[in-house]
Amino acid sequence: MAQGNLSPETVGHPSFDLNFKAQLAMMGSAFWTSKVRGRLILLMCALLTIILVTAYGQVKLNEWNAPFYNALERRDLNSFLHQLEVFAIIAGTLLLLNVFQTWLNQMTALSMREGLAKDMVDQWFKPGRAARLAGFGAIAVNPDQRLHDDVRNLAESSTALAIGLVNATILLVSFIGVLWGLSAGFAIEIGGKMVEIPGYMVWAALIYAGSASLLSNLVGYRLVPLNAERYSKEAGLRFSLMRASENVTAITLARGEKNERHRIGEDINAVLVVIRGLAMALTHLTWVSSGYGWLAIVAPILIAAPVYFSGHLSFGGLMMAVGAFNQVNVALRWYIDNFGPIAAWKANLQRVSVFRNALIQMDSVEQHGNAIEIERSTSGPIRWSSVEICPEAGGKDMSRIFRLREAPVEIEVGDRWMVNGDQGVNRRLFFAAIAGLWPWGRGTMTMPPREETLFIAQHGYLPAAPLREILCYPRSPQKFQENDFLEAMEKCGLGHIISRMDENIRWDKKLDSDEQACVRVANAVLLKPRWLFIDDLLEGLETETIDRLAAVLAGMKDTAIIYIGRSETILQVLSPRLLHLDLVKA
Repeated sequence: MAQGNLSPETVGHPSFDLNFKAQLAMMGSAFWTSKVRGRLILLMCALLTIILVTAYGQVKLNEWNAPFYNALERRDLNSFLHQLEVFAIIAGTLLLLNVFQTWLNQMTALSMREGLAKDMVDQWFKPGRAARLAGFGAIAVNPDQRLHDDVRNLAESSTALAIGLVNATILLVSFIGVLWGLSAGFAIEIGGKMVEIPGYMVWAALIYAGSASLLSNLVGYRLVPLNAERYSKEAGLRFSLMRASENVTAITLARGEKNERHRIGEDINAVLVVIRGLAMALTHLTWVSSGYGWLAIVAPILIAAPVYFSGHLSFGGLMMAVGAFNQVNVALRWYIDNFGPIAAWKANLQRVSVFRNALIQMDSVEQHGNAIEIERSTSGPIRWSSVEICPEAGGKDMSRIFRLREAPVEIEVGDRWMVNGDQGVNRRLFFAAIAGLWPWGRGTMTMPPREETLFIAQHGYLPAAPLREILCYPRSPQKFQENDFLEAMEKCGLGHIISRMDENIRWDKKLDSDEQACVRVANAVLLKPRWLFIDDLLEGLETETIDRLAAVLAGMKDTAIIYIGRSETILQVLSPRLLHLDLVKA
């Protein structure tokens, strides 16, 4: 079954940080290799077409302002009614386009999340990676939060922000030409001479939005690191709550409610501190965003007023200029109005891209320090030569190591071995090393193909599945006969739950520790591996269970069994050869 959690000392971890450009490149690579790439490209092309047509419709709607307001100024009822008909056609078309664009937005976000989530899970569950990640420090804290909340937020915000940016850019290009034409011929008197200012209203809009953008950057620069810190603290709080929920019975029996309230309270306080910082940063940013927002009500009229009062614009032309100015201002202010969402997007991009980089770079990073060389052999015995385990991640400090006393060691199929060690030796690290999950140390290990091996951790994993599927995990139940299941369960003392084999319940909660150990050994009986590695499975079990499972293991004649731990029953029943791990200090 699956490897349990490791708890070694972990210092000197490598850094997987990326700059912004590298973060974009990392996620671009994920997109390009995604199975939904073709669908996303098709959706993006459809969205771009809709946005372009919508922009054209908005330009036409803006041009409609001139004849409509001129008809009002002239009190021309027939022209007024005609312009209302024109408005109904333009507005109705824009409404249909908006509805279709909303649907495309949602489908794009859905496909983006599908591709990103599946890519991240695929990278996480490359053979051995998820377990080895535990040795890499902070990057391994709460990976579920990065794979769920961060991936969801990144997919949704990337879609929304990208569509908003494209839409704003197209509107900007479309309406700058309109503004330029409306302000043509405007001149002001300087020193008794009339001086023309080409594109007067365009420059005014650029200065107006540019000043708002600059102030937003100055005021809101702290939002990106604060958002990243908030996601981290929220994940820590969620983990504490989940851990307390999973162990509520043990906490109650130990009368530890007060301790847990204090511990969870500290996590809540850590989240609240970050949220307070975010609240102040957003409050300061509101001075800029709201201030410029209110000013935008009169700013275009004030800017266009000189052209209007000079007689170069009709009233309808003034309203058309105001509409065009507002469209340009909205487009230019897109970054300002979205400064907060952009900061949150950057924080999510950083967390997801750095996590993906860690997974991809893990194998090469492991080799930067002292690493055990693992070779795969399709035939022949297991060989361990001069094996030393470094208890610290990185393998750079070899002043304190766990050394295999006997060297070299050869193990043939059908052999029985037991590995124990001195007091203070972490035998679990040796178990992780032969499983390929803890590379740090020295020496050489020649190991059989992975498909011929099975590792049973002391505290294994029972998936959320029917018991039949758990018994043959990770293989399919269809590959086994019904008698295979019945025989394995009877041998391992699980006959009393044979009738419940197809129930899909939380078996990790239903079965006690002895029954779970029996399930893991029954799993080995069904899979019939050539090489079986067991991490102190019998420790703490009832004597009857220990005797039964030892007898089952003894009956596996065609399997090499390597038991890591101390067990008098294993010594008596299996008569294994002994190996010793010594604690060596330089």
